[in-house]
Amino acid sequence: MIVLHQLRYDLLALTRNRRARFFTLTMPVIFLVVFAGVFGDSHTVVNGVTVKTSDYYVPGIMALTIVTSSLISLVMQIATERDSGILKRRRARPVPATVLVAGRVLSSSLLTVAVLVVLLVIAKAAYGVTLPLASVPALVATVVVGSAALSCLAYALASVVPNAEAAQPLMQAVTLPLYFVSGVWIPTDELPEGLRRAGQLFPIEHLAAALHAAFVPGTSGRFAGGDLLVLALWGAAGAAVAVRRFSWLPASATA
Repeated sequence: MIVLHQLRYDLLALTRNRRARFFTLTMPVIFLVVFAGVFGDSHTVVNGVTVKTSDYYVPGIMALTIVTSSLISLVMQIATERDSGILKRRRARPVPATVLVAGRVLSSSLLTVAVLVVLLVIAKAAYGVTLPLASVPALVATVVVGSAALSCLAYALASVVPNAEAAQPLMQAVTLPLYFVSGVWIPTDELPEGLRRAGQLFPIEHLAAALHAAFVPGTSGRFAGGDLLVLALWGAAGAAVAVRRFSWLPASATA
């Protein structure tokens, strides 16, 4: 019951945050319209299957949405609330830290699901991209595991971000290069071997691969067990780092 109350509070905070609304809702829609509109009539190869580029970009932008809401925006919000003292005041309340973290993770995950539904509706109406019913279980599993894993990584990364001003540029510097080598913008089949192997070292590639495996026609409905396992391991590693290093206090208070 306490987690649900915390979840309601975090959802209200997220929906009232203009920056969060832009990064988690507006930006993915813009990317979908641009990429599917410009390249949607061409074709590419995913998992050995030739598909329309619009069918390729929808799962890719879904991966970007999960990364944005569960990782980038969460790190930025944690850093901002820590610097302003909000985390310190909330930690002082008689509410377990696990409840505060669970509320934040669940709110990010629910917001991600809402945005993905919007993307699917636009993709269906504007570009004829459909989601086979056989793909729904694999897609849901990927969204749940991916959101949870990246949220755990967000707390781990927030523990090493020095302040709120550094959060956004640092996260963009980390994630932007990975988008290009992880199958978000460019099919991994078209990448040089070295870049493809480099992308496989990080969780974004496995998130995008699992979404493509669940979504793309010809491979739809398939659970990417190996990719989901890698995501879960990244999440566990992030949680372990966060437990050891995460601070509720601003850097100035711990210096």
